[in-house]
Amino acid sequence: MTDSDARGEGVVLDDLLREAAADQAGALWRLTGAERQLDANVVRLRAGASVADHVEPELDVLVLGIAGEGTLRCGDTTHALRPGALRLLPRGATRAVAAGPEGVVYLTVHRRRPGLAIRPRP
Repeated sequence: MTDSDARGEGVVLDDLLREAAADQAGALWRLTGAERQLDANVVRLRAGASVADHVEPELDVLVLGIAGEGTLRCGDTTHALRPGALRLLPRGATRAVAAGPEGVVYLTVHRRRPGLAIRPRP
């Protein structure tokens, strides 16, 4: 991806969207690096696609609309997801995303989950 640094910690969004295949969906970009404290993803949903209701019990998630349009539901409230729309999805809230007729691209940012580890029983 154009203008990314060597560790994958940056990207120029216009370049990313221009260079991604038109039918590419899912995570177009993500933060990498073992020492990072955050996870971030640029996600594309094709027209009419959705992310079903789910709950994130442990992490708050920040969502920023980048391109296209869709809806972002958090709890009982539905918000427009469009370029520049910024929403905090609090941990424990049911959330869902639906793309509009042209699809939607958005950024998610949250605290990094610790890796899986074998631990003694409490």
